[in-house]
Amino acid sequence: MESSRTVVQGLTARLVVSRVYSLPLRMRLRYEPADPYVVRATFFSHSDEPVEWVLGRDLLADGLEGCAGHGDVRIWSAVGRGDQAMYIALGSRAGAALLEVPVRDVESFLESTEALVPRGTEAGRIDWDTELAYLLSQS
Repeated sequence: MESSRTVVQGLTARLVVSRVYSLPLRMRLRYEPADPYVVRATFFSHSDEPVEWVLGRDLLADGLEGCAGHGDVRIWSAVGRGDQAMYIALGSRAGAALLEVPVRDVESFLESTEALVPRGTEAGRIDWDTELAYLLSQS
């Protein structure tokens, strides 16, 4: 679903538990031009509250081309090895997760975000005075 201000796409990911076992996991990607560098990835499981991770849009796009990221978030694509998936590894103090996500869904989502805010033009979308005022109010 897409509006002139926000791009939202739901998809089904797989939570990889082992080499032979994975669980389906609902996932939602959300992009807002007001925060043009960021993609919010929300994960929904049957028993817990939704969990949201903030990912860089460039990181997600770079993960389609090869390995990207380090530390808590790493993304890579398996396309070209007979698989049409990309993998997102998330880690925190609470634990780690490996997610398998359909490449086509991520490509479609990113194409929609770039129709709103082409890559490389994000800085022109930010109201730097408002951002600075917010940061100063937090100290």
